[in-house]
Amino acid sequence: MNINQNKVVELCYELEVDGEIVDRTTREKPLDFIQGTGSLLKKFEENIEGLTAGSRFSFTLTPEEGYGEVDPDRIIELPKQAFEVNGEIREDLLVPGNTIPMMNNMGGVIPGKILEVSETSVRMDLNSPMAGKTLNFSGEILTVREATEKELKEGLHGEYVHTCCCGHDHDHDGCCGDNEGGCCGGSHDGCGGCH
Repeated sequence: MNINQNKVVELCYELEVDGEIVDRTTREKPLDFIQGTGSLLKKFEENIEGLTAGSRFSFTLTPEEGYGEVDPDRIIELPKQAFEVNGEIREDLLVPGNTIPMMNNMGGVIPGKILEVSETSVRMDLNSPMAGKTLNFSGEILTVREATEKELKEGLHGEYVHTCCCGHDHDHDGCCGDNEGGCCGGSHDGCGGCH
């Protein structure tokens, strides 16, 4: 069976960046996803389209095809008060080089790397750690099968089903029937704050 839209794919891979392996999955703990649902980089999916179980792959993605170039607008300065928990600033977290989860304006969680800490502010880089990097993927397709109706509706691992801020369970058709805004800001993919 060939990989195409709505097929469940199981694969193992290595990702090499700047001469180092920075990520890998194994046959014992493979990556699985539904092709064509936007869960992986678009160019990654394009490069494995049409392959079958047992096929090996190797390809390179430019920064533009991967996570984009480093965006200087994603390097921000926040007041230290933004890191208060129960009225206290978490100084133990505010160490240059640390990556901490930050909430975006749609309630999604994005990693932020601390660049610099002053007495009153924290400078952070919200770019992906892979921004500006050339990505070299290699691996093997392990299995390919049709996705079930339930998987197409709820996601392979239930990622399309969540409890919204209104307290109701919803599928990926929207929050309270409104995918143009509501508590999800129009994007259920980045709706981490609605749980």
